[in-house]
Amino acid sequence: METAVYSGSFNPLHIGHLAILQHLVKSFDKVLLVVSPKNPLKESASALDGPARLEAAMAAVERHPELTADTEQGYVQVSDIEFGLPLPNYTINTLDALQEKFKLDRFVLVMGGDQIADIRRWKDYKRILGEYGVAVFPREGFDLEAIKEDLLQENPIYKISIMKMPLVTVSSTEIRNALAEGRDASGLLM
Repeated sequence: METAVYSGSFNPLHIGHLAILQHLVKSFDKVLLVVSPKNPLKESASALDGPARLEAAMAAVERHPELTADTEQGYVQVSDIEFGLPLPNYTINTLDALQEKFKLDRFVLVMGGDQIADIRRWKDYKRILGEYGVAVFPREGFDLEAIKEDLLQENPIYKISIMKMPLVTVSSTEIRNALAEGRDASGLLM
């Protein structure tokens, strides 16, 4: 079974995440939406709000039956696997834990263009790209083909696929800022 691993803080989940999930269920047998308690590369996400974000993610996915329906397409499951892993939550540890738990699945990490551009800062990024592979969605200001070519020059066995989908322009930071300023952002939430 080919399983997409889409992990992040998801603080909060928004219509951009929904568009990505809708694309992923058409391309993979299963999608694991992995809520991270704390991103080691971000200072802003508090470990204390992790359980609340996990509950919010479960509720958001449940509001979209097209993501969980038993159809010929893939489906989305919200995963709390990182809540049981030692801190800091490195993606390679998550992927390895998932592989140990679901031995027959083949995992592919889902990330944005901004993340692939910065992947050399990630712990064991060579293993992520070589053993698991990544599916990358476009982000404004990032030339994915050039980034992919640069990484493949480093090692031609890296598994990097670029998702053909519209650009996602909304961000969780933008939504949090709007809410902090008292503006209505409900139309952007998933």
